[in-house]
Amino acid sequence: MKRRLFLLSGTAAVVATKLHATEGTFEITRTEAQWRAQLSEIEYLVMREEKTERAGSSPLDKETRDGIYACRGCDLPLYDASTKYDSGTGWPSFYQPLPNAVRTKDDNTFFSKRTEVHCRRCGSHLGHIFDDGPKPTGKRHCLNGVSLTFQIAQTEDASAWRSRPPEV
Repeated sequence: MKRRLFLLSGTAAVVATKLHATEGTFEITRTEAQWRAQLSEIEYLVMREEKTERAGSSPLDKETRDGIYACRGCDLPLYDASTKYDSGTGWPSFYQPLPNAVRTKDDNTFFSKRTEVHCRRCGSHLGHIFDDGPKPTGKRHCLNGVSLTFQIAQTEDASAWRSRPPEV
């Protein structure tokens, strides 16, 4: 473990002990140098160092087209656009991931208990899950847009995304 300086939404600074989300086994692994070469600075900070992008900074928050949101780190499909909703928080929000797409872990930083959500294939930090979402799950997956890519569904392909089996 290392002592890290956390910046949340560019406003509050707190020194906290942080367990790296990438501890564990993932199908896709890269060195720090490889991740840095693949990602922009903000993408690296969010996805590998578990920082948070500034609220309202992601164009994906206002995206309304049909399609799939995938992991920027490994292209694994994570969320169907049909589960996205406007939470009013300034971050893309979903009430449920695709099957076998994400992993979670406890986050006890900032003197509160939250649940982090990560890509199950490469371990990239996506955001947090809260219990104030809409039905049917009651969950709000509040995600950093820089952790995601958006793949627009072709009209005839939209149902194929929803009906395909989960990747293993």
